Amino acid sequence: MVSKYLESNSEIVAAKGDIPYWVIAKQLGVHENTVRNWMKREMDPKKKKAVLSAIHEIKQKEKQKELMEA
Repeated sequence: MVSKYLESNSEIVAAKGDIPYWVIAKQLGVHENTVRNWMKREMDPKKKKAVLSAIHEIKQKEKQKELMEA
């Protein structure tokens, strides 16, 4: 269940799962506080796409890491 305070950017909240904001920020090349501030209001489509892409890349790297360790 998404809190009523986190309704904006719910697609990103759902996609990020347990990925910390600082990891997403590092992937995007911005400060963690920047990402947190973006999350306070609905992002424009271009920014939302960039964040979702970063989340996807992080998940891909994690999958590759798991496969290498197996």
